[in-house]
Amino acid sequence: MIELLDKLDRRIIYLVIGIVVAYPLIVHPVMPIRVSEEVKRAYEFVEDSLPSGSVILISIDYDAASEPELTPMFRAVLTHAFRKGHKVIYMGHWALGLPLAQKDLEEIAHRMGKTYGVDYVNLGYRPGFVTVMLAMGRELRDIYSSDYQGIPIDSIPMMANIHNYDQIDLIIGFEAGSTGEFWIQYVGSRFNKRMFFGTTGVVAPDLYPYYASGQILGLIGGLKGAAEYETQIGHPARGVFGMPAQSFAHLAILIFIVIGNIGYILRRRR
Repeated sequence: MIELLDKLDRRIIYLVIGIVVAYPLIVHPVMPIRVSEEVKRAYEFVEDSLPSGSVILISIDYDAASEPELTPMFRAVLTHAFRKGHKVIYMGHWALGLPLAQKDLEEIAHRMGKTYGVDYVNLGYRPGFVTVMLAMGRELRDIYSSDYQGIPIDSIPMMANIHNYDQIDLIIGFEAGSTGEFWIQYVGSRFNKRMFFGTTGVVAPDLYPYYASGQILGLIGGLKGAAEYETQIGHPARGVFGMPAQSFAHLAILIFIVIGNIGYILRRRR
């Protein structure tokens, strides 16, 4: 048995991981999803606290490396916002992430019968991070004189009366790095704006102190958070269907770790 463990081809491990990940993605088994308090509060604010027609600013602050975790929650939140009749301003501080999420924005808007310039607008990317955030608090047109297509902001009906954060009811950021903390520190505190964030699993712990202190309304963390939000809106998709694959892969890795340690112990006793 020791010899078998010592000679276990790593390709077998890769094959097993591939199978346990692919199977649930193909078959779509559904695991029970327990919705956390921080996700529930984010959902309830969009659902119950914002009157129809409220303006939501969505910031895409991630790129392709974090797309599998963050796109499912972006799609769920955007679907929810459109369903409630809210207006969406789409922008971002990560230039490479905006085209990725834009495909989802346009797909969902088309499916839900939303009109560009009336129900949503895409402002695109401007460099500067904190400079952009602060300038938007004075006059949005100082930074965004036109949208991502070059259409003047003043010719877009939805933007006619939107000049700064005073006309924006909620900020939602999807974060793969520290940009969310910039939003909290420079916009949340200075302009007293309500906001919540969707983050990768590794970024979420950095934002929990802000949630615990009440500086943000809620927090959607990792693929599990995306699955929870999809459950709340009654629209299971990539988050819900991805959880079994993630869970099975974790279980398989744990089993291989146990097998490896058993082999090590037996070899030491020889």
